[in-house]
Amino acid sequence: MTMIPPVASPLPTPNRWARSLGTREPFQWLKLGWQDFMTEPSMSVVYGLLIFLVSAGFVGGLVALGRDYILFPAFAGFMVVGPILAVGLYEKSRRIEAGKPLRWSNLFFVKPRSGGQILFTGLLLCLLMMVWMRAAVIIYALFFGLLPFPGLNRIAPMLFTSQTGWAMLAVGTAVGGLFAAFSFAISAFSIPMLLNEDVDALTAMGSSMALVWNNLRILLIWAAIVLVLFLLSLATGMLGLIVIYPLLGHATWHAYTAVQPKAA
Repeated sequence: MTMIPPVASPLPTPNRWARSLGTREPFQWLKLGWQDFMTEPSMSVVYGLLIFLVSAGFVGGLVALGRDYILFPAFAGFMVVGPILAVGLYEKSRRIEAGKPLRWSNLFFVKPRSGGQILFTGLLLCLLMMVWMRAAVIIYALFFGLLPFPGLNRIAPMLFTSQTGWAMLAVGTAVGGLFAAFSFAISAFSIPMLLNEDVDALTAMGSSMALVWNNLRILLIWAAIVLVLFLLSLATGMLGLIVIYPLLGHATWHAYTAVQPKAA
């Protein structure tokens, strides 16, 4: 009689997405980002100034066209497309890390190793921002009907002094939180990865999501830091973007390098 040998259970394999990151790591990324900011600081300041001018022009255009009802979702949507706009800052940090000379052209004429894949990722992030903004308008219509937007000076009483307003805030926060979590997961590391590695857009976004999920505690701290600094920028009438945006851009590069597999 032929004996069938027992089948051994497979050996556990290490999680290739998990990293040994401490809770102080995000603050170290900020520190390194500040060091990059202060290396040829005029380059980072000009980059931040351009982001501020574009943002201020966009907000002014919405108000002038009577589209102020999408200002709040537009501010939230900025956090979706923000990573793709920081490619020049990633390139500056990459060159500093590699000991290469810095030139102004490096900020605005970046040649990512992934080629056009980074543009495809930017398109996907822009589409996600547009869906987010449309969802916000639909939520408003579901709770307040087809009433016209009352204006920025009247929206606070409308939201905080009625049960309908509180209900809309609860639903809007939940839906916005889902959009925010997804956009952060796919963009936290994908754009620096596309700059530095020859990968396709979907692989980069999937890798970013896997890295965020498997290092969730640390990345939640990093997401909270990004959110607080962005809200601080809004509180200064967006003037804070001149410094905060390049600081976060440089720090994001160091977040990306921190999760890269270490050579054996």
